[in-house]
Amino acid sequence: MTGPRGPKPKRRFSRNNIFIYGTLLMVSMYYLLPLYVMIVTSLKGMPEIRMGNVFSPPVEITFEPWVKAWAHACTGINCDGLSRGFWNSVRILIPSVTLSIAVASVNGYALSNWKFKGSEVFFNILILGAFIPYQMMLYPIVILLREMGLYGGLSGLVLVHTVFGMPILTHLFRNYFTSIPEELFKAARVDGAGFWRIYFQIMMPMALPIFVVAIILQVTGIWNDFLFGVIYTKPDLYPMTVQLNNIVNSVQGVKEYNVNMAATLLTGLVPLIIYFASGKLFVRGIAAGAVKG
Repeated sequence: MTGPRGPKPKRRFSRNNIFIYGTLLMVSMYYLLPLYVMIVTSLKGMPEIRMGNVFSPPVEITFEPWVKAWAHACTGINCDGLSRGFWNSVRILIPSVTLSIAVASVNGYALSNWKFKGSEVFFNILILGAFIPYQMMLYPIVILLREMGLYGGLSGLVLVHTVFGMPILTHLFRNYFTSIPEELFKAARVDGAGFWRIYFQIMMPMALPIFVVAIILQVTGIWNDFLFGVIYTKPDLYPMTVQLNNIVNSVQGVKEYNVNMAATLLTGLVPLIIYFASGKLFVRGIAAGAVKG
């Protein structure tokens, strides 16, 4: 009679597992604890906050800080909360993301499948732009937008976000399209398909994961931008992040920590929703060539 065969079952609580899960738990707590404090603080009234226990759950939940952060918090003479900044951010975000991804996807497609003389030099120069610090370009862009008549408006800020998103997005799309089997492209060419037909009917349907990666990167970067928003727009057109800064750093009246926390959470909701709604496609895009060089 022979004994049981096969590999010896691993212990659930081995030394390695305890170390791995313990490390993951500590890292998770490091990031989740501040979020927990923000959420519970935003649901408390100021009398309860003044008691000093920031980790305790709210005794009486109130959504008044969220309502005030959205519609009534003051920034200078304006007391319309984050609502105005939110719609300004939406008006900046949608055209910026659409234009930058549309142009970068065509650039990446052309540089991977329709190479021209000097295409590699052009690509290297374009990628070099991703490593130039933004601070070096602030004043030249102010002059450029002023001469174009776009300074102080949303159109100028959309143009800035589109241009600065171009290098990294072109790099992502080029690497992804390079990973697609070349036989598909050659077969389409044999069938008589041209530049745009191959792009729209073959490349775009296969590139959904990398489009999701590009959307998440652009939405996160543009929505969270503060520097460009405060420099290239005027107060009536400030994006949501600038409005948040003005609310949190306001020196008028009593410091309302619950309103500040609610305003911070409201500002971060859009990138979080988009990421969680498309997280699987984001991972697929990264794994399928987004970081290949």
